[in-house]
Amino acid sequence: MSPFWSRIVVALVLLPIVFWIVYLGGWWLFGLALAGGLIALHELYTMARSLRPLVLAGLVGIVLTLLGAQLGGPVWMLGGLAATLLLSFLVFGISDARPTSLVAAIGTTVLGVAWVGGGLSLLVLVRDIPGEGRLAIVTVLLAVFADDTAAYFVGRLMGRHKLAPAISPGKSWEGFVAGAVAAIAVVFFALYDQGFLTNWEAIGLGAAIAVASVIGDLFESAVKRDLGFKDSGSMLAGHGGVLDRVDSLLFAGPTSLYVILAYGY
Repeated sequence: MSPFWSRIVVALVLLPIVFWIVYLGGWWLFGLALAGGLIALHELYTMARSLRPLVLAGLVGIVLTLLGAQLGGPVWMLGGLAATLLLSFLVFGISDARPTSLVAAIGTTVLGVAWVGGGLSLLVLVRDIPGEGRLAIVTVLLAVFADDTAAYFVGRLMGRHKLAPAISPGKSWEGFVAGAVAAIAVVFFALYDQGFLTNWEAIGLGAAIAVASVIGDLFESAVKRDLGFKDSGSMLAGHGGVLDRVDSLLFAGPTSLYVILAYGY
C-alpha cells in the first residue's frame, strides 16, 4: 500500500476512536493522553539517544505531569514538571552508566516531558472548561486536523513558495494559508450560535490554532533534523510515529486553552 493510502486508512481507523474517547472525557481521555504521551516520549528519547536522556526520570515525569493535570489542574501539572527536574538529577547521580554531560542528559529529559507531557496536559485541560469543554476540545481537534489536511494537499498540489526551507522543505506558504483558512472555518462554524464564543472570538481562536499548529509542526521538524531523523517512528503506517501525529496538537492545545481563558472563560 502506498504511503498516501496508508495515511488515509490509519486516519479512518484511529480518528473515530480518538473522538469517542474525547467525547467520554475523564479517565478515558487521561488514559489516551498517557498512552500517546509515553509512546511519543519514547520516540523522542530514541532519536536523542546520543544525548543520553534519563529515560526512567522522563517516563515517571510525564506520568506525574498528566496525573497532576487530571487531578489538580495546571498547578499540579507544573508540580509534575518540577518533579521531572528533581528525578532527572537523582537518576543522573545514581546511574552506573552515567552520561558524560549532565546538561545534555537532563536538558533532553526535561525538554521531552515539558514538550510532550505539558502539551498533552494542557490539551486535556481544554476538555475541563466548565460547561463547554466537550465542544471546545472537539473543535480544537477538528481544526488541527483540517489545518494539517488542507496544508498537506494544497502544499502538494500548489506549493511554490517555501515556508521554512532550512527546517522543513516540504512546507509552503500556499499550504499554510490553506490550512489557516480551513482551521478558521472549522472553528467558526463549529462554534457558531453555540453561546460559547462570539463570531470574532471564534475567528481569533481559529487563527491562533493555525499559527500554533504550523509552529508545532516546524518545531518537531527542527528537532528531527537536528537529531538526524526523517520520522519519529514507524508505528503509524504512512504517518510516521506518534510524535509526528501529535506535534501540531502539542502547541495548538495549550494555545487554545490560553486563548479561551483570555476571552474570560
